Amino acid sequence: MSLNRTHELHQRRFGRNLGVALTLAAFIFIVFGLTVVKVTRGDFEPPQASVGGQG
Repeated sequence: MSLNRTHELHQRRFGRNLGVALTLAAFIFIVFGLTVVKVTRGDFEPPQASVGGQG
């Protein structure tokens, strides 16, 4: 029995894992891109602490 042969199940899992990895990478890229655009446009303002206790 050869140890180098890849079983059909492993090929399907690899394809599925590759799809999940690419989807996750695309999601991370979108979130990172939106964050960069928001920060560079100046829309990002950290929350201001109320000094007088008005709330």
